[in-house]
Amino acid sequence: MSNSLGQMFRITSFGESHGQCIGVVIDGCPAGLPVAVEEIQRQVDRRKPIAGTFATARTEPDKVQILSGIFNGLTTGAPICMIVTNQDVESGAYARMASQIRPGHADYTAFIKYGGLNDFRGGGRFSGRITAGFVMAGAIARKLLQGIGVEIIAHTSEIGGIKEIPQSYESIKKNVDTNPLHCADPFAVDAMLKVIEAARKSGDSVGGVVSGMAVNVPAGLGEPVFDTLDGELAKSLLAIPAVKGVGFGSGFNSVTSKGSINNDQFIVKEGNVGTVTNNAGGILGGISNGEPILLDVAIKPTPSISLPQNTIDIRTLDPVRLEIQGRHDACIVPRVVPVVETMMALTLCDFAIRAGLIPQVLNHDGKMKSHGSTNLP
Repeated sequence: MSNSLGQMFRITSFGESHGQCIGVVIDGCPAGLPVAVEEIQRQVDRRKPIAGTFATARTEPDKVQILSGIFNGLTTGAPICMIVTNQDVESGAYARMASQIRPGHADYTAFIKYGGLNDFRGGGRFSGRITAGFVMAGAIARKLLQGIGVEIIAHTSEIGGIKEIPQSYESIKKNVDTNPLHCADPFAVDAMLKVIEAARKSGDSVGGVVSGMAVNVPAGLGEPVFDTLDGELAKSLLAIPAVKGVGFGSGFNSVTSKGSINNDQFIVKEGNVGTVTNNAGGILGGISNGEPILLDVAIKPTPSISLPQNTIDIRTLDPVRLEIQGRHDACIVPRVVPVVETMMALTLCDFAIRAGLIPQVLNHDGKMKSHGSTNLP
């Protein structure tokens, strides 16, 4: 397995869905960053299911525990280890169908890869639950990036074919956390909720799109040709379970455009080089160009559904009519929103340290000189 991400700001993820805990180790975090557990907890709470909605009935407290790397409220430069424990675990349903490979899940591929020795309960290592560890690390990365003026925000832009009206950065910041869908368009929320509820009642599920944005990203981040900024962002985002596609800027819409329209023409903005449009999504040649980084992440429908499905018993190869039991989300898109922000933060933080924009020892206020554009979309 490869459970680590990043080069100079490097995280290692550990834990399984029904194991003792979910955790992360951060190596390479500069010393001197002020960190309170409440700041990390705030981000972890954003990915938890909202009681009484379409989400799973599994209710984990997810209380963050910092085991190392932070002393007297400041990072020490040593590895930071954080965990949340798994407490609301019900593994019986998984034990009863242990050899019945679930459509849309990694049951079959994990069985082949690890000879059937992997922890299959709740998806084990392939569960979305492991992203709790990502988010803990992302809270640290976000704070480091804030020191150079970089801000990251994501929101639900589509669910079940219902699309939001494109929103400004200010509108996204204002509205994204005012509803359980983390959608920045208040008028699209009701229609999205109805689609999710209809899927839930029928025993099915729906997917959607999470859109991410990073502003004030300095020009010059990225290491072509193999460690391109968009390539590494895509790599980190595709590590989120259920992500099936990543597009930057105009993305796949650019294939129906023309060069005269899709090209972002250069101008001077407040003494800096900028562009009129941002179809490139803030990245050219694998390097940030100073414009906001814009990306869209495609999230597939939750594969655990209660409708009967055809599969096989992996040990006997006999056909099976499978009815999945357990506690599952009818739509996981809203819970992916803070995870998309996290993966963007982890990647951008690593590149900022590699570029020398974030020093190895910080001032005691954790602040650094701000670099980069203030252009907003």
